[in-house]
Amino acid sequence: MTDRKPWHGVNLATTLPFHDDLSVDYDAYAELVGFATRNGVTGIIPNGSLGEYQTLTEDERKRVFLTAVEAAPGSAVIPGVGAYGALESVRFTEHAAENGAPAVMLLPPNAYRASDDEVVDHYRRVAAVGLPILAYNNPIDTKVDLRPDLLARLFDEGLIVSVKEFSGDVRHAYEIRELAPGLDISIGSDDVVFELGLTGAVGWVAGYPNAIPAATVELYTLSTSDDPSDWVRAREIYRDLHPLLRWDSKTWFVQAIKLSQQVAGVLASTTTRPPRLALPDEVAARIIADTEAVLSKGYR
Repeated sequence: MTDRKPWHGVNLATTLPFHDDLSVDYDAYAELVGFATRNGVTGIIPNGSLGEYQTLTEDERKRVFLTAVEAAPGSAVIPGVGAYGALESVRFTEHAAENGAPAVMLLPPNAYRASDDEVVDHYRRVAAVGLPILAYNNPIDTKVDLRPDLLARLFDEGLIVSVKEFSGDVRHAYEIRELAPGLDISIGSDDVVFELGLTGAVGWVAGYPNAIPAATVELYTLSTSDDPSDWVRAREIYRDLHPLLRWDSKTWFVQAIKLSQQVAGVLASTTTRPPRLALPDEVAARIIADTEAVLSKGYR
């Protein structure tokens, strides 16, 4: 018997490869998903922020999800269902349920700064579909903060089972546990893996395992261990990887991780859809140097 849930462990928020003409490269995406799961990633999250979901059509988003399901048999595939409208999120959630998803990841409304009541209504509508919801707190990009007290309200009503905590404030983990002790916390930002791992996080919705899955999965495993001796090794790995991991919290996080994937030989193209453009030369040079430094130390 195990109490491990599909949103526990390292769930990879996948990048999405594009052809030069900006169409989705579904074959390359399937290869990426297979590569990640072979190297220790326990679950896949398509159509998150890293997957550039805002730039995809409804048909493309559905096909990306189904491609991940086919490419990762036996792994949890938890699609992002964030959208400007709640009705859109409901439709994506219904499609996920029809195709066997064990859960979905849902941003709050982000077309404007929604009120608390509007946030709750948004989650109620999606929760009515019947799948467990991993809430996604990203106040940096969405301007809507799922504060610990608001998360507790959502959890107490039975609307969410977990939260991807991307605020960057590790103090929130302790307040969330006080206000909603049954709510699972997933690490939401790569550059706080060690800190949130020590607080008892049970999952990581991860970015840099797209490029170096084995090393980052090891980091997560050691950081969430109950054995203090594991924390010593985790700290060593974390220090080596942190110059790279912190790019996950930058404005250019999608381009940065795709460039690191290319340097690591995981992804052939760094193409992103507009409005994202190619990185400035000086930024690209820094990311390449940071990636090469990590690879030179044997991390893969």
